[in-house]
Amino acid sequence: MDTINTLEKRLAAQRRAFAQNPYPEAAERRQNVERIASMLRSNVDAVAAAMNDDFGAHPHAASIMVEVEGVAARAVYASAHLEQWMQAERREVDPDLFGSAVAEVRYQPKGIVGNLSPWNFPFDLALGPLVDILAAGNRAILKPSELTPRCSALMAEMVAKTFSPDLVTVVRGGPTLAKAFASTQWDHLLYTGSPEIGREVAVAAAANLVPVTLELGGKCPALFAPSAVTRQAVGDVIGTKLIKSGQVCITVDYVLVPSDDIDDFIQLAGEFIRAKVPTYSRSDDCAGLISERHLDRILDMVDEVSASGCVVLEPEEGGAIDRATRRMPLQIVIDPPAESRLMREEIFGPILPVVPYDRLEDAIAFINDRDRPLGLYAFGDEEATNEIARRTVSGGLAINACAMQGALPN
Repeated sequence: MDTINTLEKRLAAQRRAFAQNPYPEAAERRQNVERIASMLRSNVDAVAAAMNDDFGAHPHAASIMVEVEGVAARAVYASAHLEQWMQAERREVDPDLFGSAVAEVRYQPKGIVGNLSPWNFPFDLALGPLVDILAAGNRAILKPSELTPRCSALMAEMVAKTFSPDLVTVVRGGPTLAKAFASTQWDHLLYTGSPEIGREVAVAAAANLVPVTLELGGKCPALFAPSAVTRQAVGDVIGTKLIKSGQVCITVDYVLVPSDDIDDFIQLAGEFIRAKVPTYSRSDDCAGLISERHLDRILDMVDEVSASGCVVLEPEEGGAIDRATRRMPLQIVIDPPAESRLMREEIFGPILPVVPYDRLEDAIAFINDRDRPLGLYAFGDEEATNEIARRTVSGGLAINACAMQGALPN
C-alpha cells in the first residue's frame, strides 16, 4: 500500500514534468490515449480474473465488454476527435470598438488531475476518465477503491508498464489515503461514488479551491406511464436490474407503475425471469456482491420491509443466497414504506421496489420530491414521455430504454 508521502512525491514529479511540457501536441496526446486501449486489450484475461476474484463471481463477458472494450471505445473516439477539440474557437468582436482585432478561446490543459474511482467498475471508472484527461493534455494520478484489491493491483502494474509515473500513476490505499487524496492541491479532481462521500470530497477540495467533477449515484427511477407496462418494457427494466446484480450507479433503483398495472408488471417480470434467466443467481451471468458487509446490508433492507408487511416476491424458482460467491436472486418488493431504508438509500443490489401511483402527475411529483437522480427511464407514448422529460431533472434520461446513455463513448 502507498502512503501519503508517496502521493506527495508523485504529485511533485508530475508538476515538474507538466512545467516542462504544458501543452502536448496532438500526436503525443493521441499516442497516450491509444496506449490505454492497447494496455487493456493485452491484459484481457488478467482483467477478467481480477474482477472474478474481487467480486467472488463476475461474468467474463461483462468484464470484457465494459472494463476493456468500453474503455477502448472511448479511447478510439477521443483519438479521432482530439485535434478538433484542440482548435481555438473564434468570438465575434465589434469592429467599431476593436477595429481589426480578433478574439478567440484557446483550450489549455489544466495540469495534474486526480481521479478517485469506485469499486463497481474498477477499470472503466478509473481508466475511462483517464482517456479524457490525457486527450486534454493533462497528467493524472489514479486512486482506485480498496474494496477491489486485485483489480487495483493489476491496474497499478499495467499503468507502471505503460506510462512514465510523471505522466500517469496509481496510488493504492484505504480511507486515510483517500481522505488525503481529496485534500490534495490538484488542478482538477474527479470523484465517482455516493452522494454522502461526494459531499466530503467537495468540502475537502473547496479548502484548496480545487475544481471538482462529481458523478454521484442515487435512486434512479423507471417511470411507466399509463398503458406502458408491456412485455418489452418490463423485460428492459428487469434485464437492466440484473446487470452486475444491481451494482451499477445508473441501474433502475425503483419502478413507478400505475396502480391498475401492478399485477401485469409482476406477471411480466416473472415471465421474463422464467424465459430468459431461470437460474440466474446460480449461473455465470450473476455477479457476486462486493463484500459480506454489502450482502448483509441488502438482506437487512429486505428483512425491514418484510417485517413491515410488504409483499416480497422472488421470481426465480429455486433461487438461493450463496454466501461463498455472495450471489442472490432478484427480489421484487411491492409498495415499500417511503421511510424504509429501501426507499431512502441507493440499493446497489438485486432488490427492485415497485411503487404504485394513481396519476402521472403524482409519479412525477414523487421523483421531484427526492434528490435529482443520476438516471431516469421514462416508458410510454411520445406525449407522456415528453411530459416526464419536461417536468423532471436528471443526470441522464432514456426514453423507452434503460441505462443506454452509459454505453455511449462520446
